[in-house]
Amino acid sequence: MIQEKLRQKARELLESKAVDLVIGFGEGSLPLRVSPVFIRNPHEVDRLVWNSFCRQNLSTYLHKFKSLKIGLVVKGCDSRSVVALSLEKRFKPDQLFLIGVPCQRMVDHRRVKRAVQGEILHVSEQGDELIVEGKDFKTRLNRKDFLYPSCQVCVHRNPVRADLLMGEVVEEFSLLETHPDMKGFLNKGVEERWDYFEKETGRCIRCYACREACPMCYCPECFVDNSNPKWMEQGLSPSDLEFYHIVRAYHQTGRCTACGACERACPMEIRLTYMTEKLNQDVKELFGFETGVDPQASSPLSTFDVEDQQEFIK
Repeated sequence: MIQEKLRQKARELLESKAVDLVIGFGEGSLPLRVSPVFIRNPHEVDRLVWNSFCRQNLSTYLHKFKSLKIGLVVKGCDSRSVVALSLEKRFKPDQLFLIGVPCQRMVDHRRVKRAVQGEILHVSEQGDELIVEGKDFKTRLNRKDFLYPSCQVCVHRNPVRADLLMGEVVEEFSLLETHPDMKGFLNKGVEERWDYFEKETGRCIRCYACREACPMCYCPECFVDNSNPKWMEQGLSPSDLEFYHIVRAYHQTGRCTACGACERACPMEIRLTYMTEKLNQDVKELFGFETGVDPQASSPLSTFDVEDQQEFIK
């Protein structure tokens, strides 16, 4: 069982002092939820869990522990973020021990809650089914019907980089169609696209949960907080909300791994990945580049070559 193997390996790493800290997933305070856990003591490894709700991209916490040796539990998208961060020199090469777990795709707890009537008290997994229980009900759901959108179209479920792989490699497939969110957006006319964008960003409360959840957002001072120059006013004016989301998306060009952490963290459930997926597709078509797949290939927008095409220069 993957969970038991995770605990055993974490104990070995901590007891041997190979790492100072293990970052993984632990039980949340509510059903359908897990929380990141930070384990320094071998006696605490039983807090580690692995299930269909381990949705967070744990690589975002690497910025917090620059002086420690870290054992990090990574799924496919997490490992790609680690590769992207290593290319941006965010940690030392020998600082990490990556415990890779092939991903079974993660379940959207919000969709599960909307599918049942009453308070959920317990959830368990049995094969491809979720067994959801409350005070007066017990329901079986097909877990494949409740996956996050980013997980439904993920083509890199196995970690691209790992020092140790837990479990068997899972089957991957090539994405033959455009991401459904992006496809729906691009099928709209120009005015319809802008209306959709305005509607989504208009619900933003500027909590910046999307920024905090993203492993690639690590600037000491975000442009939205900068006062010299001052890019944005305080408040919820539509123009400022739109500006923030456009710039945030462009900052992820060639860096986003489509993990969906931004969208999952949003308390207003704003659709965000249609923008980053469009930029990912453009980078792939123009440069043949996918974020975090090749540990030697830097993002096209962070490199320069004298042979680069420069038709825009007259």
